[in-house]
Amino acid sequence: MPEAASAAATRAAIGDSEFDRDTAVTRRAPGVYDIDLSAGWTIISAVNGGYLLAVLGRALADSLPHPDPFTISAHYLTASQPGPAVVRTETVRTGRTLSTGQASLFQYDEEGREVERMRVLAAYGDLDALPDDVRTTAKPPAIPPMGQCFGPEDGPAPISGSSAIADRLMLKLDPATLGWALGQPSGKGEMRAWFGLADGRDADPLSLLLAVDALPPTAFEIGLSGWVPTVELTAHVRCRPAPGPLRVSITTRNLAGGFLEEDAEVWDSADRLVAQSRQLARVRLG
Repeated sequence: MPEAASAAATRAAIGDSEFDRDTAVTRRAPGVYDIDLSAGWTIISAVNGGYLLAVLGRALADSLPHPDPFTISAHYLTASQPGPAVVRTETVRTGRTLSTGQASLFQYDEEGREVERMRVLAAYGDLDALPDDVRTTAKPPAIPPMGQCFGPEDGPAPISGSSAIADRLMLKLDPATLGWALGQPSGKGEMRAWFGLADGRDADPLSLLLAVDALPPTAFEIGLSGWVPTVELTAHVRCRPAPGPLRVSITTRNLAGGFLEEDAEVWDSADRLVAQSRQLARVRLG
């Protein structure tokens, strides 16, 4: 893949990339962290849910004795906006192999009162301590080579309101899931893409929390448009990803009552399933 080789020449290092800087939290007191949510990760005017999950995931990694998110469940209460925010964490339980914690993200209203934006419950462990045994029927998604896929830069114009986060991603969508961009959605509720960060930074467990919620909504391929806000998202990180671009596959099987689910799988360059997620999202009908 010439694109991957080119990116490797100028690749940002883990810990020294835009993603790391924009998800960095500053400890104010035990369990209390300050952050300025970056406008660079917005969709329309709201901050992307995967970016927010990575922010809270980083705060929990600092406050818990284990380093890596194994499972993290988030409820999005109100839309987060760029600007100052506070993360408050609490250790629920600590064991030898897993520790459990919760965290909430707060911002301020016009009167200066704290408003809770999202709340998560998570289990953390050490991915490097896991056994190598794998027994699975899962298979990597069939996506054409990166050079045969298309990104936001290949369109006639950026999707309105989406360019901020798109500028920070390396996103190449499978043409079979791009009918919506041509006004011909397939109706299948599928989205597949090559995925990475625009500065070439390799994936790690925290950036996987971004990857599960960074593709265009599957609702577009069902024939719907507009904002599709996440209500709840649960992500499982299965192993530390190998260097190189990721492949992300997202499917929706059921839309009912104005809500749909999105099931995501993230595969690394070594053909390993490194993350999974399911989210419930709300859509506007009619």
